[in-house]
Amino acid sequence: MKRFFLGLLIGCFFSLPIRAQQQDFSGVQIKATHVAGNIHMLEGAGGNIGVSVGMDGILIVDDQFAPLADKIRAALKQLGEGKLRFVLNTHYHGDHTGGNKEFGREASIIAHANVRQRLATEQKIMGTTVPPSPKEALPVVTFDESLSVHFNGEEIRVIHFPHGHTDGDSIIFFTTANVIHMGDHFFNGRFPFVDLGGGGDVEGLTANIGTVINRAPAGVKIIPGHGALATLADLKSYHSALTETIAIVRQQMVAGKTLEQIKATGLPAEWASWGTGFIKTDRWIETIFTSLSKKTGPRSEQGQGTASNVHH
Repeated sequence: MKRFFLGLLIGCFFSLPIRAQQQDFSGVQIKATHVAGNIHMLEGAGGNIGVSVGMDGILIVDDQFAPLADKIRAALKQLGEGKLRFVLNTHYHGDHTGGNKEFGREASIIAHANVRQRLATEQKIMGTTVPPSPKEALPVVTFDESLSVHFNGEEIRVIHFPHGHTDGDSIIFFTTANVIHMGDHFFNGRFPFVDLGGGGDVEGLTANIGTVINRAPAGVKIIPGHGALATLADLKSYHSALTETIAIVRQQMVAGKTLEQIKATGLPAEWASWGTGFIKTDRWIETIFTSLSKKTGPRSEQGQGTASNVHH
């Protein structure tokens, strides 16, 4: 449990490259877990990494922070001797793309078009200005709706789910291994960080998760952006937490309550543990309120496709 809290804290609070440069990563260990088939999960500091290892080489989903690149390479070597061929970015945040500038020199980076656009330009995340990434860190293959990578004996489907955690999120479906990598659409057992300034939306996030649940095959293994390896039951529990807490805040907004009043009321006790991670209950309430207010107007004093347009 302590490992979960630490990983979540590091993965979110230190998600910005400017902060990551100031962190001491010397004590971070990369833990490998076999998921299913030829798919593995790597945990370290930052977002969970998905790995496909086989005759075609190695493909990874996300790459944490640049200072961890050598440790990640060593962990990959323990899984297989093949060459790293592809890096898939689930979204643009630095705890998932910080290693791009290292791995982009040896592998092709693939991501949604909005990921490249945000990495290539100055961004503001949680009040901090993040400078543009260097050229070698930018995706070289981008897409609008979806694409497939045929690799290591299976079709790896990369599908854009718009306006969820950000405006550039991809969810990765390993179709033969029956594994889904959710990126930061899924914080296992905790309230999520939704990047409203980066195109995120709490209702969009919830709808996207519902779509994944409806598509997911029986027995699927799910790699969350943060937290332990999960099952479909875990994802359903997370979906219920988001759906019900958003409904609670919306109901109070309709009743004319201000953000300060809703925070003072809080959420029912059944959701207390969900607010013990990086995103505390107050912050989650504020995220919901701000996201819903963009559509309904404030009351406070304070998808996806099947065809691919691929750009090289």
